[in-house]
Amino acid sequence: MTDSRKNAEGYADPTPYLAERNIETERRQQGRRSKYAGERFENMISAACDYYRGENIADIEKTPEPMRPLKPYGDRRRGQYIAVFVKKAQNDYKGILNGGRCIAFEAKHTDAEKIESSAVTERQADLLENYEKMGASCFVLVSFKFEQFFRIPWSVWRDMKEIYGNKHLKRSEISEYEIGLNYLGVLEFLKKTKGGNANA
Repeated sequence: MTDSRKNAEGYADPTPYLAERNIETERRQQGRRSKYAGERFENMISAACDYYRGENIADIEKTPEPMRPLKPYGDRRRGQYIAVFVKKAQNDYKGILNGGRCIAFEAKHTDAEKIESSAVTERQADLLENYEKMGASCFVLVSFKFEQFFRIPWSVWRDMKEIYGNKHLKRSEISEYEIGLNYLGVLEFLKKTKGGNANA
């Protein structure tokens, strides 16, 4: 077996080893940044859900991931367990609007200039499609770098290739679906979009 710290001639050369280690470190850091951004966006949405519940506009909650604990991990008093997912992913948020209409949506954050269609998994897409066929209000809530936010109707997300010619969306293409923050700093994802599209 060759030593990854030596070059092809066998001389000491840590460059490939260091490069590989740097790539792995960068991957871990990117994963942490993505997790933090996702949690921050979810916190914004949860605050909006609390606001809408308090105003009797809607009752929407984050869908918990179905997990089965396998065994305790660390300090049992803190409720930490090693667990596995027992079902395929569900939609991020589900609930009901005042008046009885169901609502289901995905929340996606990106630090890029475009968001890919594949950000919504096949399973999530199937669920949104089924909910919409049954009359639910379905959409994808997107954050671009926490600078702009968009509520994209499920039918537009699903058909983006036919509508925009690509399997991704750029901010400039979807300005009619932009939403903002109210005077309290609450993400107004149930208000009419700039293009005049109502949520329900």
